[in-house]
Amino acid sequence: MALQHFKVLTFDVVGTLIDFERGMLDYLRAVAPAQAVSDEDFLAAYRKARKSPDANWYPDDLERCWHAVAPGLGLPDSPAIARGLRDSVREWPAFADSVEALQRLRRRFRLVTMTNAQDWALKHFSRTLGRPFDLELSCDDALCEKPDARYFAYARGRIEGAWGWRQPDTLHVAQSQYHDIGIAKRLGLATAWIERRQGMKGPGGTLESEHTQPDYHFRTLAELADAVDAGR
Repeated sequence: MALQHFKVLTFDVVGTLIDFERGMLDYLRAVAPAQAVSDEDFLAAYRKARKSPDANWYPDDLERCWHAVAPGLGLPDSPAIARGLRDSVREWPAFADSVEALQRLRRRFRLVTMTNAQDWALKHFSRTLGRPFDLELSCDDALCEKPDARYFAYARGRIEGAWGWRQPDTLHVAQSQYHDIGIAKRLGLATAWIERRQGMKGPGGTLESEHTQPDYHFRTLAELADAVDAGR
């Protein structure tokens, strides 16, 4: 199916459009410049912490995550430092191609966020990305986090209510196999996998899962925009 067939693109935000790994690692280096903790070790510890049954809404949960990972990695730990990781989301960078690609995509599609981030954080991410979205949905709106199928049902209802378009009109665009691609495919949604970590070691900060074959596969968001512009 040609990409131009779709009317709506729904986006995972953190990890697909916003480089959360770089944001967290920049914070780590700022508060613990002398600690010899590798990127991989920090992200692996973070991954484990986020998988805890004690996990809370994101990114408020980053405070708990810092307290969970700091002792094992020999990092300084205090309420202020943990709070600082949570607050650092305000400065997390977009991937280099995100802003320009979103501007191109919005010429053809309605753009909708489906982020596991809370509304307060989504406001910062949207600003960083140039506020390109027609509808901004957060976990506060859906009252759950992906991969919960209820999030997708909620988004479907909002899209149908706003524009009248149905599920076959929507393409879900995401980096995370765990949070997005697997569940979206099981629900019958068309998917575009943005493999941000292609060629990199390990899963980084994203929870691991079995691989689901997407309908479309790109290394960057710019590649998706290029494919749309080319009429693919």
